Amino acid sequence: MKDIILGVTGSIAAYKAAEIANLLAKSNMNVHTIMTDAATKFITPLTFQTLTKNKVYTDMFEQAVYSDVRHISLAQKADCFVIAPASADIIGKIAAGIADDMLTTVIMAFQNKPVIICPAMNTAMYENPITKRNIETLTALGYHFVEPKESRLACGDLGKGALADVDCIIKRIFEQSEGKN
Repeated sequence: MKDIILGVTGSIAAYKAAEIANLLAKSNMNVHTIMTDAATKFITPLTFQTLTKNKVYTDMFEQAVYSDVRHISLAQKADCFVIAPASADIIGKIAAGIADDMLTTVIMAFQNKPVIICPAMNTAMYENPITKRNIETLTALGYHFVEPKESRLACGDLGKGALADVDCIIKRIFEQSEGKN
């Protein structure tokens, strides 16, 4: 059984992450969900806990009832790290090496295994030169991206920025967890 970390960030597309978690769990993957505070404003941790049968991590400083250092043990245990949806904020934090919450701390400890980032944001944010530079930086470091699709966005704009289709994301997870590019 493969262990997958699913990072969920603040985006209206967060509800699609529940479908990703559900499909991975049904495929006999052990899914460990980490949600940013902003993600919990769009969808609840209980949804992911119910679908994956695993604790959902939202707070790096919650009272520990275990003896291991959670952000290190999760990083060591997992075979693949997926962030879907990935906001411009999280992409920027990772590119800058900022580790100020559970998700960014675990990703900083996650080494030599595939990381798949699935952006979802407004077209202007996705096409912003800073976001593009951050994606290029992470790509050069070996991170993998599943490009967003063009669609009508939550703000009403039509353009590139919608989370890629769930099937495309699942396919990429299976490819990466099996060592294929």
